Amino acid sequence: MYGDTKKREPAISEFFDGCPAPAFAIDADHVITHWNKACEYLFGLSAAEMVGTTDQWRPIYRYQRPVLADLIVAGDFQNIQSKYYKGAETFRASPLIPNAFEGEDFLAHLGDSGRWIYFSAAPLRDEDGAIVGAIEVMRDISDQKLAESDLHKIREDLEMLAAERTAQLADANKQLEEDIRQRAIVEAELTRRNAELTGLNEKLSMAQQQLLQSEKLASIGQLAAGLAHEINNPIGYIFSNFGTLETYIANLLQMLAVYEAIEPELAASDALGNIGKMREQIELDFLKEDIHSLMSESKEGILRVRKIVQDLKDFSRVDASQEWQWSNLHDGIDSTLNIVNNEVKYKADLVKEYGNIPDIECLPSQINQVILNLVVNAAHAIQSERGKITIRTGREEELVWIEVADSGSGIAKENLTRIFDPFFTTKPVGQGTGLGLSLSYGIIQKHRGEIRVDSQIGKGTTFRVVLPIRQEAS
Repeated sequence: MYGDTKKREPAISEFFDGCPAPAFAIDADHVITHWNKACEYLFGLSAAEMVGTTDQWRPIYRYQRPVLADLIVAGDFQNIQSKYYKGAETFRASPLIPNAFEGEDFLAHLGDSGRWIYFSAAPLRDEDGAIVGAIEVMRDISDQKLAESDLHKIREDLEMLAAERTAQLADANKQLEEDIRQRAIVEAELTRRNAELTGLNEKLSMAQQQLLQSEKLASIGQLAAGLAHEINNPIGYIFSNFGTLETYIANLLQMLAVYEAIEPELAASDALGNIGKMREQIELDFLKEDIHSLMSESKEGILRVRKIVQDLKDFSRVDASQEWQWSNLHDGIDSTLNIVNNEVKYKADLVKEYGNIPDIECLPSQINQVILNLVVNAAHAIQSERGKITIRTGREEELVWIEVADSGSGIAKENLTRIFDPFFTTKPVGQGTGLGLSLSYGIIQKHRGEIRVDSQIGKGTTFRVVLPIRQEAS
């Protein structure tokens, strides 16, 4: 269904098995073609049981009904939406990929007490743009839902405790005015309350750390469809070139057959004429030159695919070291930009203005997460005309800095003081969690650095991250 399936299978299987999120693909007949290991782990059904069937609904729902990937292949969006996905909260069009959909649902039959699952599905197209299948990626967001609930409860408790503390402080002040001898008691009470607040702040920090990995996986889930597009492009022209190469080789063999047939008659002028005609007909000299060009272009495409997949593995691997290490910032930035290329290339030109900076002591995977958040936000800030995103680096004594500047719509002055607050976002409902900049701020604070912002409405925004070259011992 995708062309030469046998030749393409290894590359697509590598993507599916390497994807940390459960994912499967179906063809135009709704038959499952791929069922990755994360799917096997989440639903307890092996690829051998699922591939070749139309049972993609079986591990998700209790009765037979279309999943999001079926919706895309069927193309009857309105009727299927009104019948199976009535609520805007559980079904919506993807803001990033045309004809793609996403949603979330609580599956009571998964696990001991049910699980929350996030679904994201995008079409697979052939070279003519026709839909030949669909890919659906899932993510278990139960822990995220639980963390959000716990964080909300902590905030409510903190507000209630703050109100109680305010009232207690007012009573304490009155008590101090009436009797100075009660000061020691009041101070002891304040000390106890401050200890409680410190404990709550520590719990809040732990909840934010739990959300960090969820945010990172959400970013990868949004980019998964774009990554499939990036992989399919070079793979497409590789197989196209090899098809042309097969034709060339067939013609060469045909030419050799003519030589062999007339070899006994080489002295005859008519035979020599036939050889010349055949050479002109198949353009033998051109074939010899173009074969080398095709092989070179195919090799370049294979290298592009390998680089994109390797960068994604380097960025998202769960076994990444959490120890401080010396790292080259430019390598990390380039790797991250390769991952978010599909988010940027249709909206803006990317300009790199790298300075001469040394390696720094940091947590590379966390710094990459900050760069990803800033670049994706810059791309989202460019609304209509094609814009420009500039990444600069430089050094100031024992510090290095990174700037991400865009020519987008800018940030309103009244929002500049709030953009690093958790859950604050200016994006429409469903398009932003409000956690990206908050988590980035926490990462930079952990690195004993600073993150600054300068923005003008209609002209763009510049974020500057300042980091020490060496981390001082705690």
